[in-house]
Amino acid sequence: MGLLDGVMGSVLGKVMGGGQDGMAQIALEMFNQNGGIGGVLDKFKAGGLGDAAASWVGKGENMPVSADQISSVLGSGAIAEMAAKFGIDPATLTAQIAQHLPTVVDKMTPNGAVEAGSGDMLSTVLGMFK
Repeated sequence: MGLLDGVMGSVLGKVMGGGQDGMAQIALEMFNQNGGIGGVLDKFKAGGLGDAAASWVGKGENMPVSADQISSVLGSGAIAEMAAKFGIDPATLTAQIAQHLPTVVDKMTPNGAVEAGSGDMLSTVLGMFK
């Protein structure tokens, strides 16, 4: 992970409420691997979790997802690779993603919509400060 990713992860961690730098780095990695917020949301739609994903973007309450659903949507290979990169157990990773992903997407889509260019994580993170 490069310097820019580290800085973006720290900024995202602060926006998430402080003390979340590790989860922010994981979220950033997941978004980068899947084409940004839109790509991640497309995976959830394709995996039958479109309503949950839409709730994270929309202005209402965020629907929860389970660790098993995260693993199913993202794929066990991708989860294992990401877990190894961060030095944690895949089950712990999926539990953390399930716990935090709805909030991360919610905070990264403050206007209730995925902005054009959401695949560019630098623009997306910086756009959170507008």
